[in-house]
Amino acid sequence: MAHDVLVAGETLIDWVPDQPGPLEDVAGFERRPGGAPANVAVALARLDEPPLFWTRVGADPFGRYLERILADYGLPDQFVTRDTGAKTTLAFVTHDETGDREFTFYRDGTADTRLEPGRIDDETLADCEWVHAGGVTLASGSSRAATLDLLERAAAADCTTSFDPNWRPELWPDEETFASVATDALAHVDVCFATAAELELLGTTGESPTAVARAVISDGAAQTHTVFVTRGSEGAIAVADDDAPWPADTVSHSGFAVETVDTTGAGDAFVAGAIAALRDGHTLADAVAFANAVAATATTARGAMAALPTRDAVETLLEAE
Repeated sequence: MAHDVLVAGETLIDWVPDQPGPLEDVAGFERRPGGAPANVAVALARLDEPPLFWTRVGADPFGRYLERILADYGLPDQFVTRDTGAKTTLAFVTHDETGDREFTFYRDGTADTRLEPGRIDDETLADCEWVHAGGVTLASGSSRAATLDLLERAAAADCTTSFDPNWRPELWPDEETFASVATDALAHVDVCFATAAELELLGTTGESPTAVARAVISDGAAQTHTVFVTRGSEGAIAVADDDAPWPADTVSHSGFAVETVDTTGAGDAFVAGAIAALRDGHTLADAVAFANAVAATATTARGAMAALPTRDAVETLLEAE
């Protein structure tokens, strides 16, 4: 099978609590595979478009478990690296009564901080139409240089490049460092997926989410031509200018009413849905609707990967709209 999308970034273990509330009050957890880029890769596979996935896990029981999970979802192991000198990252998830979550990471020197520049060869990039990366690997270690190198080389190879800054305060020394490094990434990014709050951290301001998205596109330091602003249960907004390979447009979609159980991974599901729709030649408006349907369906069960929907489930929700 040909794989014309490459996703890059962390794979980790999410420890999902058995009850909502502060972490210190939680008595038990369930082990779940996670990591934003891993969720995107698996979501694409669930939508019948399995990508290549570049990640690094520890040579420990958690890493072996994650390798097995990725293989079970149909992802090729060509760029799944086992690090014999580091552990696998752990993230403990905290839920409130509405299903919103926060993370506590155990990630000092772990395998996903040790991606190495140049691991993805030029021949692979030449065969790719789309390369997507997340912001967590920019936070520390050699993975920062590796992620920036990948985006720069992918852009030079005429791949469509996309990026999710995925702001996690615990992983960064301060907001200014995050903004500086994420801005370096955007210099090589065509499509940005972010919340309005994340874009504002990057120094982009506006009177509305649409204005913020337009400001990112007009920023001369970025090559970005399309911005998706995700808004949780309120849906999403997307803006594309004339440099986009799809028709320029400004669209919004209010999302879908579903019975939310767990929002973990919903943003990653949205990213996968948008990539899949745009690669299939859909308009920006159709891509936002499809991505919202993928994200909404992903919130109806617990865990990030386990809740990711099939294409049939997404189309059923779209048809019921």
